[in-house]
Amino acid sequence: MLIAALVFAGLAAVIHVYIFVLESLRFDQPSTWSVFGVKGAEEAAVMRPWAYNQGFYNLFLTIGTAAGIGLTAGGDHDPGLALVTFCCGSMVAAALVLVSSDARQARGAIVQGTLPAAALLWLLVLLLVG
Repeated sequence: MLIAALVFAGLAAVIHVYIFVLESLRFDQPSTWSVFGVKGAEEAAVMRPWAYNQGFYNLFLTIGTAAGIGLTAGGDHDPGLALVTFCCGSMVAAALVLVSSDARQARGAIVQGTLPAAALLWLLVLLLVG
């Protein structure tokens, strides 16, 4: 159960690195605009500072998740699992905010939130079973 939770958390972190790359490093590319529903260069120019900032939020969640996985794997279960739980919970909450703000973003919310939700479910099972 612990390994499953950490694997799902690790996969969630990988997806959030990819989102960071799109939002913070590649947002000026038309291929990236289509991912976020941006309609052109003018709209992208307005959104770029927000996307850049949001990308770093995703990177920081990734770093926290990786640190939590590392702590847990190194035997520091309580702080490691607390960090993984907080970061994955933040990822799921962000996915819920995304879809609640614009239902057309449901696909993105599913991509963003499914793996961290799976990690949280495995951690809940671990907590309940012992």
